Amino acid sequence: MSDKLRKLTDSVWIGLAIGLIIPAILCGLAWYVIHQVSSLAKADLLYIGGIAVNAYAMQYFFKYNKLNIGRGILAATFLCAFIFFAYKVF
Repeated sequence: MSDKLRKLTDSVWIGLAIGLIIPAILCGLAWYVIHQVSSLAKADLLYIGGIAVNAYAMQYFFKYNKLNIGRGILAATFLCAFIFFAYKVF
């Protein structure tokens, strides 16, 4: 799999897409679990876990000198964190 990831073009847009797709899948899974398990009804911090996975993905791409992809993931992480903040405040 790392061969396929190394062949990716070093683009901020690819990083932004990766950084939005990973949390979307994980936060969707967290949303499903929160609504199915009654004891987790107030466990909104599961969403933070879905967003935090971006830190690992960003570190992975920085390790392979895909700096623009890492920057795109970082931008997506800030965007997701802002959305979560807006969700909690409003």
